[in-house]
Amino acid sequence: MSPAGLPPSRGRYRWQMALPLPSLLALRYLKSSRRDAYVSFLSLLAGGGITLGVAALILVLAGLSGLQDFLRSDLLARTPHIEVELPADADSEALLDHFAEAAGVLEARRIVRGRGWLLAGGGVIDVEVVGYEGDLPAFFPGEDRPESGLYIGDVLSARWGIEVGDLVEVVSARPTLTPLGPQPQLRQLRLVGTFRTGTTEDQQPRIAVPLDVARRLFGERQTRIELRTAGLEAALTVAHRLARELPQGSRILTWKDLNRGLFFALKLEKVVMFVSVFLIVPIAAMALVTVLALLISSKRAEIGMLQAMGATRSGLRRAFFALGTLLGAAGLFLGCVLGIGGAWTLDRYRLISPPGDVYYLDHIPFLLEAGDLAAVVGATVFFVLTSTVWAARKAASTSLVEALRD
Repeated sequence: MSPAGLPPSRGRYRWQMALPLPSLLALRYLKSSRRDAYVSFLSLLAGGGITLGVAALILVLAGLSGLQDFLRSDLLARTPHIEVELPADADSEALLDHFAEAAGVLEARRIVRGRGWLLAGGGVIDVEVVGYEGDLPAFFPGEDRPESGLYIGDVLSARWGIEVGDLVEVVSARPTLTPLGPQPQLRQLRLVGTFRTGTTEDQQPRIAVPLDVARRLFGERQTRIELRTAGLEAALTVAHRLARELPQGSRILTWKDLNRGLFFALKLEKVVMFVSVFLIVPIAAMALVTVLALLISSKRAEIGMLQAMGATRSGLRRAFFALGTLLGAAGLFLGCVLGIGGAWTLDRYRLISPPGDVYYLDHIPFLLEAGDLAAVVGATVFFVLTSTVWAARKAASTSLVEALRD
């Protein structure tokens, strides 16, 4: 017996009769009968398509966000927070002292950047040369190395067979005039250590040399000042304030400016992946329209009888709208559960491991971002509601005379 003192079946019917007519019709049409088995099967396919599309999209975006977050973090660890390009006539020593005392600046140092070649092992390597003073800058991560000298990336060292203690030659792209004509600037240096390259070897590898060596190779005009702040967001604030204090001809670049091209590429990649995978959801929504259209066709006589008994067009419209919404909501809910649960499981237990000799990562990280989930849910709701509204209007437009004639 039910709590109301009625048999279970009668209690269930009383609960159903308490529902409004649109909701009651929607639940009635969700049930499968022998005659409507094909329509019910198509309903399951439409809801399953929405589930599959949402789950696949969440998994793809979570995997892509995890990889991009790892790449972004690894890259920003090798990028100065702020870099100031100075004009040729600027007093770098005075500006260095001024920046070191500025609010929000934790460290200031001079660096020199230039393009050149590394001659080692009988080969020539196109490299970016970074001149430093004092300790090796933080964007060359590695063990503590108090010795000043030449440092190259660990990947470059292994690829070309260059070991600590080997003599190599660094050549500047800036020539100097001699009695024999233009000659390249060349310095022979001993390798004193390596640094971690990161996720991949850059298209143009970097090497680090002492500041005085870099100045002889590239001249004073390539001198810059690198600033380190308390964090990335703090760097944007400090850069905006210091921009008003720079001499004319200077240029200040933040970590965002130095990596603008890469950040744009990462954002474009996510948008393209979102659009590509999300095509599953509109296709499932169109299948939902087909299901509702078949249901309307098979229930045409019943719709006419309901109209004859006093059912209004708005009531029929709400009934089929509720039916389509139930199917779409069920598919969306199950898709979110599968997608979020799958992403958490794959990341928690590190189930996807790429080849170690190809990728720097030991597993594929999955990162669920609130913005991605909101975009998936919002876009899915839009397509489901659009499809459901069309079908509901189609059902409400059924003519009473034609329905009864059928």
